[in-house]
Amino acid sequence: MKSPVPGASDIPLGNWVDRYVPADARPYFRLARLDRPIGTWLLLIPCWWGAALASGGWPDPVMIALFGVGAVVMRGAGCVVNDMADRDFDARVARTANRPLASGAIGLKGALAFLGLLLAIGFAVLIQFNAFAIWVGIASLPLVAVYPFMKRITYWPQAWLGLTFNWGALVGWAAVTGGLAAPAFILYAAGFFWTLGYDTIYAHQDKEDDLLVGVKSTALRLGKATRPWLFGFFAATVALLAAAGFAAGLAWPYYAGLAAGAAHLAWQAATVDPDDPKDCLKKFKSNRDFALIVFITVVAARVVG
Repeated sequence: MKSPVPGASDIPLGNWVDRYVPADARPYFRLARLDRPIGTWLLLIPCWWGAALASGGWPDPVMIALFGVGAVVMRGAGCVVNDMADRDFDARVARTANRPLASGAIGLKGALAFLGLLLAIGFAVLIQFNAFAIWVGIASLPLVAVYPFMKRITYWPQAWLGLTFNWGALVGWAAVTGGLAAPAFILYAAGFFWTLGYDTIYAHQDKEDDLLVGVKSTALRLGKATRPWLFGFFAATVALLAAAGFAAGLAWPYYAGLAAGAAHLAWQAATVDPDDPKDCLKKFKSNRDFALIVFITVVAARVVG
């Protein structure tokens, strides 16, 4: 087992978890990544995209809040499943060796009980929506369950993450309309390519450790050719977002905002340093800003239109 390198852990210390959460509960908060919200944002905002695109004006604030709660607990549940599957790998990697399951701070029984609690809260949120949206949400569970194992069998686990993390675009649309239509599927496809881009950037942080422990990623598959592929992924994202807006009949503010979003993605692809983990993490986190730009401009277009 590789010994953790001081300062290499991805677990931030001295933050609100250490200050306000009882000591016995801290490993569970960290297992669910409650102290690192970027993953929650990236899971949540496609839900908001779908709901806003389907709305005739302002999206329902209660629905927006429900998606927020659901994203927190379901992202946490996904992290528990991921860390249960990866605990042996994580223990051999400096960045992840201090994670609660890899370090032994939480046992498998505790993790399973916590997973059950998170899933119960997520289901309680889901049943606030219409029956069709409930079934669309339930249909995502096989994607969530299988994702942690994809890095063992394919260099494209980021594609599976794209299918999983953007499912909320379909749920958001279904929650508003009670069905699915072409704009929702186009939006889902846009999110898929967006995730291919941002998670490839993220994966470059781990490429050396991934080689050591024998897992795969697009960062390893694309290597030095990553930059042109990023431009391709993000160009497909923007084109499909434009197509989704056109199919949904969005007004002109959407396309103005989308141009700003496209510039943001181009900045990421042009300036990211694949060999600098800190820069990769910075660019990865900036995708929350891109996603919010798209959401705000969808809402603006609906209100103006």
